[in-house]
Amino acid sequence: MSSILEAAFATVVFPGGLFALALGLFLKGMDRKVLARLQRRVGPPIYQPVIDIAKLLTKETLIPTTANELAFRLAPVLGLTGMLVAAALMPVAGVWNGVTGLSDLLVLLYLLPIPAMGLMLAGGASSSPYGSLGYSREMAVMFAYEMPLIASFLAVAVRTGGAAGPMLSLSGIMAYQIHHGALLLDPVMLPAVAALIVFIPGTMGSGLFDIAEAESEILEGPLLEYSGPLLAVFQLMSAVKLVVVLELVVALLCPNPIPGGVPANLVWHVGKCLLLLLVSVTCFRAATGRLRVDQGFAFFLKFTSPLALVSLCLAITLR
Repeated sequence: MSSILEAAFATVVFPGGLFALALGLFLKGMDRKVLARLQRRVGPPIYQPVIDIAKLLTKETLIPTTANELAFRLAPVLGLTGMLVAAALMPVAGVWNGVTGLSDLLVLLYLLPIPAMGLMLAGGASSSPYGSLGYSREMAVMFAYEMPLIASFLAVAVRTGGAAGPMLSLSGIMAYQIHHGALLLDPVMLPAVAALIVFIPGTMGSGLFDIAEAESEILEGPLLEYSGPLLAVFQLMSAVKLVVVLELVVALLCPNPIPGGVPANLVWHVGKCLLLLLVSVTCFRAATGRLRVDQGFAFFLKFTSPLALVSLCLAITLR
């Protein structure tokens, strides 16, 4: 019974559910505000994402007559549900150790592609040619960044597992770093650190990798035909996905807690996520344009994947 209550609390309240939604919208607001300042604009208020969601919830949902209505409605729900489940499994150092037996790298590896699958389903179901283009682009980019992600996961698992075998538990990976130091400062892991930092804008479709929803080319691609509450669900999915990706990288590279109990560590955790967002997404987006889909695929294949594989080989060699 206690494990069921633990899972329910994690899914509805913290670290998933309400906490993930609130943190995701806050991070989205900070991203837009800091990006505007970097571009010498005033920018919207930090709570602008909340206003956008509230406005969309009051609008009418329009569905193209040629669309597959069931798939069209299911796509955003699928993406948001997958991310809420992933958020519930994320540990927070000094606050929450994750759901027992479920906070595992393999489980997260299956959950992380769900938002991309939701976008692909949306693009295919909309019957729009722009949606089809966005669908194919999203699929190509997802295949490209999965390779360095898997290699980075394996490098972390091997490095923290030692002779006992790869460590797949996120709580175990965090415990290793608390006793041996953050992997962020481990010379063996530096190539994988670079790969994971590049993975963040890649999976969020930001900066160089704003390929699937390129507004100036394919007018939001998979989301072109979406409006009202369904579009609001997609925006919530993006906010929760941002939280999951940032929390995952923090747990893998620098989860070390600080003295001061739960409140201090919760603030410390949010601060680390915010700093990682500004470095890997906001500044990256302000300083770069956009790659073509073939260039984006080649970027991960030629540069990011070899970096992750270098760390994996070093971790295996020095185990």
